[in-house]
Amino acid sequence: MPESTESVPTPNHSPSGSGVLFTEKLWPSAWIWIVVVGLSAAGILMFAPISITAGIIAALVLFAIMTIMLVWSTPAIVVDRDTVQVGRASIQRDYVGAVTAYRKDEATAERGVRLNGLAFLCLRGWVDPVVRIEITDPADRTPYWLTSTRRPDELLAALSK
Repeated sequence: MPESTESVPTPNHSPSGSGVLFTEKLWPSAWIWIVVVGLSAAGILMFAPISITAGIIAALVLFAIMTIMLVWSTPAIVVDRDTVQVGRASIQRDYVGAVTAYRKDEATAERGVRLNGLAFLCLRGWVDPVVRIEITDPADRTPYWLTSTRRPDELLAALSK
């Protein structure tokens, strides 16, 4: 069997680099971290009657647990030439329909009174703007994805390419 010396491109390879058009992590805002510090400090108050050392240890343990939970649960939005990934969901770009950004009152309405119960949600309370991504796959019952994003215009531009 003859060996080929030609290189075969990988499926995610693109001539211009990685092929990623947009990426964003929905990290918690500064006020969330202030809340984490405050809740951790409550550990001191709860365990101070036992000993101040136990209170400080409790505060550190609470801070570590909450930090790990926030970091591990931080979703990513990644758009490349072939796929769109929002949190744990991923779909081929061929099945992406209309994409719309909403801010302030319109974003609140999309998250509330206009929300379809079958929609996939990747929402974070500390991020106001949302983007609605229509799903056109006939085999998928999900009508659209609704995701929080701090950069809705850039996400729209990436999904329009």
